[in-house]
Amino acid sequence: MKKKVLIIDDSALMRRVLCDIINSDDRFEVADIAKDGAEGFKFLVSRSYDAVVLDVYMPRMTGLQMLKEMQESNISANVMMASTTTSEGARETLTALELGAIDFIKKPENVADARVEEFRTRFLSILEVVANAKTSLGSNRLKKKPQDTNRVQKFTARYDVNFHHLSAGQGKSADGEIKLRAASEVRGRKIVAIASSTGGPKALQEVIPKLPKNINAPVLLVQHMPKGFTKSLADRLNELSEVCVHEAEEGDILQNGHVYISKGGAHMQIEKRAGGYAIKYTDEPSREGVKPCANYMYESLINSNYDQIVCVVLTGMGCDGTAGIKNLDGKKKIHVIAQDEETCTVYGMPRSIAASGLVNEVVPLDKVTEHIIKNVGVY
Repeated sequence: MKKKVLIIDDSALMRRVLCDIINSDDRFEVADIAKDGAEGFKFLVSRSYDAVVLDVYMPRMTGLQMLKEMQESNISANVMMASTTTSEGARETLTALELGAIDFIKKPENVADARVEEFRTRFLSILEVVANAKTSLGSNRLKKKPQDTNRVQKFTARYDVNFHHLSAGQGKSADGEIKLRAASEVRGRKIVAIASSTGGPKALQEVIPKLPKNINAPVLLVQHMPKGFTKSLADRLNELSEVCVHEAEEGDILQNGHVYISKGGAHMQIEKRAGGYAIKYTDEPSREGVKPCANYMYESLINSNYDQIVCVVLTGMGCDGTAGIKNLDGKKKIHVIAQDEETCTVYGMPRSIAASGLVNEVVPLDKVTEHIIKNVGVY
């Protein structure tokens, strides 16, 4: 059965283009179309969809306003944001992810660019992940609450939306099933290297702000995001954290108590410098379909003099991180922590590393920081 999609966008031309892309794929069909968040909300009250494609900027009710209303009313949906590349657009996209949107795609600068095959392929790839992900909007994923009928009725009265239906044209979990590798106590210099993707921005808010400022290791982080979005992610996490979080710059010398987030559109590695180890960016092709790729980060640690690398793999589609950690194994002492299936938005990357037999611990998201600190300590 085809996955049903709701499109919410104020541009008639963009709605038409997105309809054409979605309906051209046998896996999906556009079930409904709305011109703004108010219309879209009313559709969600009365119907269910496998995925919602939501614009950020719209008159009357923006995408962010709609997401907030959905949370307050306990309306659940798998949402994919259509975002702009401006700095304001990047910040609002991060807010949307915090509010429960699962992933996003950069909106093309013009409609002609939306018709190219590269955009179509990327769009459908993200849509598939979103349509099959665990619902994270509205009520708590694990303890679903009933829809707030009174609030929905007040919303309807406030907006008095008189809308009509626009035709669209028709691994396993850790419960005894993952074989964990025995951990060994290692003394000396350590570094933490984190990989995350779909669901990562929200998951990272459960991990990074809990790190103490005196953590006895630097932290490298690859989050799959395009250029222009990682700076906003770093700024947001820095506001929430005791540790210093920033988008890594070429030549930054690694320091304990600092989190270095890879720039979107480049591969972050480390190299030996007179003052210690420094950030180095390379422009190699995408790997695992992503840029930055965590595999390059892990592999750059092979020749370092860190006594142990604590590798952390969080929610995300695909298998980035597995090959890099495999290449580290045997050359460096590693300790691997994987997020458990139950708390992942998308159980792809953690599933892949768990299947490799290299994982020492599988833990829920709210325990990840605790296990990082347990392994690297504080000073």
